[in-house]
Amino acid sequence: MPERKKIVVPRLRFPEFRNAGEWKMKSLNDIAVIVTKRVGKSKVTPLSITSGVGLVSQASKFGKEIAGNQYKNYYAIQNYDFAYNKSATNAYPEGFIAMYRSDLPGAVPNSIFTCFRVKKDLVYPPYLDYLFENNHHGKWLRKFVAVGARAHGALNVDNKHLMSMPVPIPPHPTSLVEQQKIADCLSSLDEVIELETQKLEVLKTHKKGLMQQLFPREGETTPRLRFPEFRDAGEWEVKTLSKVLNEHKRKSTGAEQVFSVSVHKGLVNQIEHLGRSFSATSTDHYNLVWPGDIVYTKSPTGDFPFGIIKQSKLDYSVIVSPLYAVFSPETIALGTILDSYFESPENTKMFLEPLVQKGAKNTINISNSRFLSGTLPLPTDIQEQQRIADCLPSLDEVIAFQAKKLEALKTHKKGLMQQLFPQEVD
Repeated sequence: MPERKKIVVPRLRFPEFRNAGEWKMKSLNDIAVIVTKRVGKSKVTPLSITSGVGLVSQASKFGKEIAGNQYKNYYAIQNYDFAYNKSATNAYPEGFIAMYRSDLPGAVPNSIFTCFRVKKDLVYPPYLDYLFENNHHGKWLRKFVAVGARAHGALNVDNKHLMSMPVPIPPHPTSLVEQQKIADCLSSLDEVIELETQKLEVLKTHKKGLMQQLFPREGETTPRLRFPEFRDAGEWEVKTLSKVLNEHKRKSTGAEQVFSVSVHKGLVNQIEHLGRSFSATSTDHYNLVWPGDIVYTKSPTGDFPFGIIKQSKLDYSVIVSPLYAVFSPETIALGTILDSYFESPENTKMFLEPLVQKGAKNTINISNSRFLSGTLPLPTDIQEQQRIADCLPSLDEVIAFQAKKLEALKTHKKGLMQQLFPQEVD
């Protein structure tokens, strides 16, 4: 049977190029050259790399330059040069390739980087940058990474394998024009994504500032911002949590789903959140969580070294690990207020740190009764509780909507790249 010819075609092509002809696959070796020039005694900016972001100065990433005595051996790179970092990340397990964008020369560590410079009469560099963002290189390099393992913490990828990577290139004479059209399209989408990202950050900052004003400062009992109808209602009352939270100690009935607790999502189905269930064979001893209950996890995570405190926003009961503490609030509104207060890492640490009892091997230990002994200034007027509780979720809804909008744009971009960049097909 005769061999079938493979052609290179994108599924989506701009109208003016639809009759321009078939794309070609060229090796990276044909369109780029390895950069091996060392910094030596020159003084340039030492760079590091952040997966999904690109090349950034070591000073901005680490707070200082960490080049040390190895600096003279760093590779010297210039605007539109590419640097391949041979360190695996979750998003890029075969390493990350970033394009350098600056009129000032830079330098990257020679120990874990391979640098190359494209031939600009053949390739428009931003086009190639988007190709690598789409992990084109990872799909090629994974077979070599699989057999190469690691060397001194870096992926053991030979430069000859990197430079033999096939790269899809539009046909001449409109090759560079078509490449730029693709890059400009994706760049415009990036600008929209950046704008929506900024909007999300503004909303989060606004909420953080609002929270700081809706709750009294440390050592005070009156918030700086109060709804007009409660400005003459007097001070909030400093209460131990045992006065407003009840540990009901209800256990699983066998009908509830197992949930975990996430910093950003609150109570979330364990399988959906972690990919599989980590529950015991029998969950009879698991703690029941009613709608509106407060759940305290005692495991340190990220910015929460003493655990996280969340309210169940679900409209049905679930169960959680017996390692979690579960409490019913005096009112659902008061539970919402506590949930919002403890959303802040600073507030959570300030509340929990004095309650820590050092256990065996200096482990963190906060018993349920110890947790309930903590004190906070809280509004006693049920109407004021409800007013605050109604305000905060509405802002959360706006933030959640903006986050979904941003995620949809990122998904759209990912799908667009899959169609703009061609694959070899029979």
